[in-house]
Amino acid sequence: MDARFTAEQDEIRRTLRELLLKRCGPEEVRSAVRTGVGHDAGLWETLAQQLGLPGLALPTAYGGVGCSFADLALACEESGRVLAPSPLLATAALAAPLILALGTDAQRAGLLPRIAAGELTAALAVPGAGLPTALGLVGDNGGDWAGGGRAGGVQARPGEEGGWRLYGEVERVLDGHSAGLLLVAAHTGGFARARTRIFLVAEGAQGLVRMRQTSLDETRTQGRVQLRQVRAELLGEEDGDVLGALASVGDGAAAVLAVEAVGAADRALERTIAHVRQREQFGRAIGSFQAVKHRLADVYVRVQAARSAAYYAAWAAGAGGERVGGLALAQGLEALRTAAAEAIQLHGGIGFTWEHEAQLYFKRAAGDELLFGPVHRLRAYAADAARLFDGAEVAV
Repeated sequence: MDARFTAEQDEIRRTLRELLLKRCGPEEVRSAVRTGVGHDAGLWETLAQQLGLPGLALPTAYGGVGCSFADLALACEESGRVLAPSPLLATAALAAPLILALGTDAQRAGLLPRIAAGELTAALAVPGAGLPTALGLVGDNGGDWAGGGRAGGVQARPGEEGGWRLYGEVERVLDGHSAGLLLVAAHTGGFARARTRIFLVAEGAQGLVRMRQTSLDETRTQGRVQLRQVRAELLGEEDGDVLGALASVGDGAAAVLAVEAVGAADRALERTIAHVRQREQFGRAIGSFQAVKHRLADVYVRVQAARSAAYYAAWAAGAGGERVGGLALAQGLEALRTAAAEAIQLHGGIGFTWEHEAQLYFKRAAGDELLFGPVHRLRAYAADAARLFDGAEVAV
């Protein structure tokens, strides 16, 4: 692994940082999340059509830029710094890789160029609280997370006129209320021979009901999706390796989330350092107190360690190396939670108010744990998968 950034990667980071600092300040973020779609449509158009972010890691054959997966992660690091609400994560890190991995040639040719151009956003809908398990981050991906039979979830049955019909409900779908295309995980074959497959549901399909849900982290908009005998198209072939594709995509998405969390943690630390240099007590800046220096030094070490892990995970995901995305995500979320907590504390009374942005960073860390798995479960599963403690005696 070459840890140095290329000139193109440095340019991506510089251009994005300049744009987002101008267009995505704290007030702009609050205004964007209060819109119907939950993000600034004008900013998304700029990111998609002028900078090509949705197609950054897609092959040029499908209208993408053809960059590495690490380039997409670096772009998400910059969006994470300002907590920019956008469909980038759901579309480019979850849905597009699944279409690329499982889709037929016709599906790839019909959908991926539209995603790369920013004309189409997409979301992955997994029933229940099964998203982290489906992505292979907190448990073995056996397919039972999608429901089926007596377990509820989403059911898929062959339609009388051909195709498939979906029935069920999915909550907490990232950008599910506004995405132009839904990738819905559903069970086929009844209870005895249930099998998980992924289906494509277009925006405006008859029987599709969607609504936005209140979420802890407003910058991660989520929706409830109700499917009432909705006509759907099977993604890929009947014998496609859905579970394997989900696990592979999950590792890459976790790496992107980890890099994004590092960007947010770094920004929270920057703002805190700037504040303690200005805020005075007893006639001197509180940043000159040794106790404050020690606390911020600990945060700095955590952020840098998380950055190294996240960058490696992003490189490994793109190079087909070992799957360490979940472990890097745990370290990134922990660093963000620590940096945000210290920001709230060291900002004093203003840090606890809704008007200050420190609470937004803390909610991002907590909200991502709710969506993609708590830190302790991410680490525990990574340890189990690596057989870290097999045969070891644990001292009590």
